[in-house]
Amino acid sequence: MRRVAVIGGHGKTGRAVCAALAAREVEAAPLGRADWTDLAAAVAGCEAAYVIAPNLHPDEPAYVSAVITALTASGVGRVVHHSVASPYVPAMPHHLGKAVSEDLVRRSGLAWTILQPGAYLQNLDLTGPIDLPYSPDAPFGFLDLADLGRAAAVVLTEPGHAGATYELATRVATVRELAAEAGVPVRRVDDPGTHPWLSAMFAYYDAHGLPVGTRVLQALLGRA
Repeated sequence: MRRVAVIGGHGKTGRAVCAALAAREVEAAPLGRADWTDLAAAVAGCEAAYVIAPNLHPDEPAYVSAVITALTASGVGRVVHHSVASPYVPAMPHHLGKAVSEDLVRRSGLAWTILQPGAYLQNLDLTGPIDLPYSPDAPFGFLDLADLGRAAAVVLTEPGHAGATYELATRVATVRELAAEAGVPVRRVDDPGTHPWLSAMFAYYDAHGLPVGTRVLQALLGRA
């Protein structure tokens, strides 16, 4: 059976990718922090790797560089990097970390693909009032986690995607529109100030949202 490493595979993103690979009868090897003692050995025998850095990692380029080193040492020649929509945004430091990481992946010598997902639909709790520290009328390209997994499985297992960078969104909407569809209220609240990078992100969202088109995902998944 074909085998693909999913580095950072125990979180919600990794689980979605692993599920989509299993649906294609590909063995997914989810690897977490415990596997970093010998990551090269952990990925040995895999034909490809999907790389997810932890949220708000303080030095994502160093993380990605270490993964590339391990993949190269083990002879894993294919890598798909989980980035973010609009990675080069100077106002959002954690996006910039992904922009630098994308550059490392492109210069790695491996056959690479970069996925740039929009904000997850699942990040919003649509079962009750939505408290939002930015404008509910800001435009977003939202991505369903299951669609992210399906797109990742496509580029990991089918030919023709090496050297490609894909922005991904399932639908375009505002949070107010999603709340109205769910029949729940949305309330603008103050920034809780839990992390300076999150505060910077909320300020950017307030001013610009995070627009992402849907046609690329439709093409990858063969949807009309």
